[in-house]
Amino acid sequence: MLAIIPSANYYETYIYLCLFLLLCTFLHALLLDINEKKNIIFINTVGYFLLVFFIILIGQREITSRYGFGDTANYYKAFKAFSFGEPINDAKDFGWQLFMKTLSTIVTAHTFFTICTFLYIYPLYKISKQLFKSYWYYCFFAFIVSFSFYAYGVNGVRNGVAASIFLWGLAYRENKVIMVLFFIWATMFHKTIMLPVLAYLLTYIYNNPKFYLKGWLICIPLSLAMGSVWISLFASLGFDGRLSGYLTGDFAGEAPRFRWDFLFYSFFAVFAGWYYIYKKKFKDNFYNQLLNTYLICNGFWVLVIRANFSNRFAYLSWFMMAIVIFYPLLKQTLFKQHHIMLAKILVAYFTFTFLMYFVYYSK
Repeated sequence: MLAIIPSANYYETYIYLCLFLLLCTFLHALLLDINEKKNIIFINTVGYFLLVFFIILIGQREITSRYGFGDTANYYKAFKAFSFGEPINDAKDFGWQLFMKTLSTIVTAHTFFTICTFLYIYPLYKISKQLFKSYWYYCFFAFIVSFSFYAYGVNGVRNGVAASIFLWGLAYRENKVIMVLFFIWATMFHKTIMLPVLAYLLTYIYNNPKFYLKGWLICIPLSLAMGSVWISLFASLGFDGRLSGYLTGDFAGEAPRFRWDFLFYSFFAVFAGWYYIYKKKFKDNFYNQLLNTYLICNGFWVLVIRANFSNRFAYLSWFMMAIVIFYPLLKQTLFKQHHIMLAKILVAYFTFTFLMYFVYYSK
C-alpha cells in the first residue's frame, strides 16, 4: 500500500473513501428499498471491499510514529527486540507479550501489523454478520466510520485489538464457554478490557436500562463536583500501573479540563438507547445488555473525564457506540421510511468523525 498511497495521506484516504461510500449508501436508500436485491448486492459488495481494503491499508502502513501512526514505532521496537531473542520480562498483559514474541520468530513486522489489523477489523465484521445477516454492512460501516476507529488501528493497537476480541466474544453469546474464552483472551491482551467484561457480566444479574441511564446521568454532576477525587480513587486501586499512569500522567503540560465535546459525543449512544427503548418501545434483552454495558463503561469515564489520558478510558465504551446506535434499526422497522432514516442516522454519525478530522488531523 505504501507504494500506492503515501503515508502522509493515509487518514485522508480513509476519511474521503468513507465519505464517498456514505454518499453512495445514502443514494441507494433514496432510490431502493432496503430489501431489494440491488441494494443487498451493493451493501455486501462494498462491505467485503472495506473489510479487505482496510485490513491491507492499515496493516501495511509505514512503520513509523509519523503521520498519526503514534505507537506503531514502539510496537515495532518491542517486536524487533523479541525477534533478537529478548525474553518476556513483563508479566502484565502476558497474552499480548506471548503473541508478539511468537510472531516475531516466524513473520516480518509488516505481517505482524497486518495480523493485528485483522484481529482488529475482522471481529467487527463477525459481530455485524452474526447479528444482522444480509444487512451486516450498515453496522460494520458504522464501526469503520466511528471517531475512534482509525486511531486505535494505527496507534492504540493493543487496546483496539482487545476491544474487538471482546466484541468477537459477544458473537458467541449463545455458547457461554466460547464467549468467556474470548473474554479471557481480550483481557490477556489488555487488562482494561476487564471493565466492559465485568460490566457485561453484571447485566446478567441486573439488566434494567432505566437504572443504568439514571446512573450515567448522576456521574456527570459527581464528576463536575468531585472529579479529582474519582481520579485519585481509581488511580490508587493499584491493579495496573499503566492505569495509574493514564489517570495521573501529564499530557504535554496541559491543565486537566472537563471534556464537554467528548461528553456530547458519548451522549449520542445514550440518547439513542433511551429513544429506542422508551419512545419506540424496542424490546430486546441482548440490546439492553449492550446499552447497559456501554452506560457502565462510559459512566466510569465520565467520572475521570478530567484525567489527561481519559481518552484511553473513553474508548472502553466508544468502541461499542456503533452497535448501540444501529442495533435496533437493523432488527426492527421503527420508522415509516426506515431505509432513509437509517441512512440519515449513518450520515449524522459519520459527520462527527468528519468534522473532528478538521479539528485533530488538519492542524
